Amino acid sequence: MSSNIPEPDNTPDGPMYEGRLLDRADEEVVDQGVAFDIGTLVSRRSMLGIFGAGVGALALAACTPSTTGSNTTSSATASSTASATASVSPALPVPGEIPDETAGPYPGDGSNGVNALEDSGIVRSDIRSSIGGGTTATGVPMTLNLTLVDLANGNVPFADAAVYVWHCDAAGGYSMYSSGIEDETYLRGVQVADSDGKVTYTSIFPACYTGRWPHIHFEVYPSIGDITDSVNAVATSQVALPQDVSETVYALAGYEGSTANLSRVSLDSDNIFGDDGGALQLATVTGDPTSGYQVSLTVGVDTTTTPAVGGGMGGTPPEGGPGGTPSTDMTGEVPTDATTTPAS
Repeated sequence: MSSNIPEPDNTPDGPMYEGRLLDRADEEVVDQGVAFDIGTLVSRRSMLGIFGAGVGALALAACTPSTTGSNTTSSATASSTASATASVSPALPVPGEIPDETAGPYPGDGSNGVNALEDSGIVRSDIRSSIGGGTTATGVPMTLNLTLVDLANGNVPFADAAVYVWHCDAAGGYSMYSSGIEDETYLRGVQVADSDGKVTYTSIFPACYTGRWPHIHFEVYPSIGDITDSVNAVATSQVALPQDVSETVYALAGYEGSTANLSRVSLDSDNIFGDDGGALQLATVTGDPTSGYQVSLTVGVDTTTTPAVGGGMGGTPPEGGPGGTPSTDMTGEVPTDATTTPAS
């Protein structure tokens, strides 16, 4: 051997170099392979002198931890940790907490007379018909999609929350209150949020009645067991509908009066949405009058804050309901139907 080539030690077990048996007993130390070299105590200078920079780079690559032995446990632990992390609900993007708004004079939650939340059929997705039979509301098809976000727990989906939704019909009337439909319960229903915080309702596009921007009411409860008492609501608010879609719908038969009413109000002048133009309440809408509209809104709910308004206005329903004499009450709702002349 040349003097600059390492020489192995001959032992009864075979040739060794720095305490390690040669993998290839018949070959020189420099020909044992990268794996052998990594396990020896050869200095960086010696390694470069023996193998050259290219082989040294390969040797460093061989330092990557093995997937056998104790490293298998480490890899499994890392994988398990990653899986556990993946199973945690991710934070959802939400611009802020949904503003608290009045439930209006027609909530049907027991806070202002009648209570639809006591009806066994109130938990339903299709809210077009009255519970247990009766009249089915007609109008342009609408699917309402709300995504609830739990702000108090890191903006995760508010799974298992119960959401009560209600709104007026194509003529501006509210079931359970308006003249002629006091015994109906259509356009009211409760859904429980899924693991993604989503609830969906099949309904019709509501009218625009005097003095108010087109809207949909809703209350959020921590769970389905809490809906028996309106004071349990952790959020009470309203969904604002876009102007362009509303104008398209109101040009159709069955929505007489809504076009004129919409022309007299704006999001900025509305006494519910006017403080910020409905910035956090204006829904995103897709679709058309024939196939129907998809109305979607992300709703941020903070259970650590005290609701600014309760479930409904309390007291007695306004005389005559939406079909009565024009008058503005303390809730900001104007109890008139879509065809009534606005108050001066």
